[in-house]
Amino acid sequence: MEANPDVSLLEIVAAHKRGVPVGIYSVCSAHPFVLEAAVQQALADGSPLLVESTCNQVNQAGGYTGMTPARFRDYVWRIADRFGFARQRLILGGDHLGPSPWQREPAASALGKARVLVRDCVRAGYTKIHLDASMRCADDPPDAPLEPQVAVERAAELCLAAEQAHRDADPRQAAPCYVIGTEVPPPGGARQPEGRLAVTQVQDVQQTIELTREAFRQRGLESAWQRVIAVVVQPGVEFGDDTLFEYHRSAARPLSQFIQTCDRLVFEAHSTDYQTREALRSMVLDHFAILKVGPALTFAFREAVFALAQMETEWLSDRAGVALSNVRRVLDGAMAARPAYWQTYYAGSKAGILFARRYSYSDRSRYYWPDPAVQQSLAHLLDNLTHHPVPLTLLSQFMPVQYERVRNGLLRNLPEDLIRDKIQAVVANYACACAGQNSAP
Repeated sequence: MEANPDVSLLEIVAAHKRGVPVGIYSVCSAHPFVLEAAVQQALADGSPLLVESTCNQVNQAGGYTGMTPARFRDYVWRIADRFGFARQRLILGGDHLGPSPWQREPAASALGKARVLVRDCVRAGYTKIHLDASMRCADDPPDAPLEPQVAVERAAELCLAAEQAHRDADPRQAAPCYVIGTEVPPPGGARQPEGRLAVTQVQDVQQTIELTREAFRQRGLESAWQRVIAVVVQPGVEFGDDTLFEYHRSAARPLSQFIQTCDRLVFEAHSTDYQTREALRSMVLDHFAILKVGPALTFAFREAVFALAQMETEWLSDRAGVALSNVRRVLDGAMAARPAYWQTYYAGSKAGILFARRYSYSDRSRYYWPDPAVQQSLAHLLDNLTHHPVPLTLLSQFMPVQYERVRNGLLRNLPEDLIRDKIQAVVANYACACAGQNSAP
């Protein structure tokens, strides 16, 4: 096991609570190009990098990525090593760790598997653990949300498993920090009549904190409670197929004022994807000091690949001896053949669904890039444009920002570099928001 990170979450949160307007963003993706771009941004900033996996993405059964926590750790480490990013500056986290992948099983069985997942994450060196047992299991009452008391009792049991795993781990490994709570309402959930997303009520987050503190106390987890750094709430940001809910400081002001009265705690905001740089900066200043991002990064990856595919067609379709990659057609073919990852998200006409598969903010295409046929087609695209570099006039047409950077000698005209730069531009918005600006619009 590697040594402790040289910049800890506890230090970042403590600085924020002292009035330093800093935060940290969390990259919630297993996509290699996304992780590479995030590593490059962290290298440029000299900052730590927080990377998280969800319970459905990575678990003891492999999740939808096929990776266990230890394999995910090694995978991220290999990317960091390749770019010369010190492992000590990587912070690994587990998101929504709880019974979610096993909700169709009785609670005893689902919680037993969730304990294994939490232990595996801690043993693999994850030092940020989001405890979330808010979802119903098969034998819970089906017609109502899970009672808050039940949810926090289950989360506390998961914390016990995490603490035991840490006691058994390498003594050099940092003790885990914890995040509690979940979105209220759930992601993409209830909307107010005027069309705004419902913001978490202060009394609800206060109840979550009080109930969780007591559940920890009853289990002798006072030491672990001192390492609870954040509460997940809904600040009024969300995205859907073609909809964005922008951050409004006024709507979140009661939450912002409340958390200032809580020692050590900040808010963690999920689904911050597609918020503007100014909105992200405002969120950090309003004590949403941990910003989660995922689909916006794979959305940027998809934009870059589609732009490259257009340039490939314009540049090489009439070139003798060159076969086009047809990556867009192959990707949509994979989505049509296996609709499970998108069919509950997209509705409407056949043409509308086809458009959503390609361009939706929800970016359900992110689940299909690992498909072998899609990977082969993508490799073909990259190979074509490596051996036949895109003319600058064409790059200006389809990737004007990257064109300027190539012209200025800041970026190589290579397809992999162009893709990473497109993604890094999104990561840079988060890095700017978390870096400690003292004001916001």
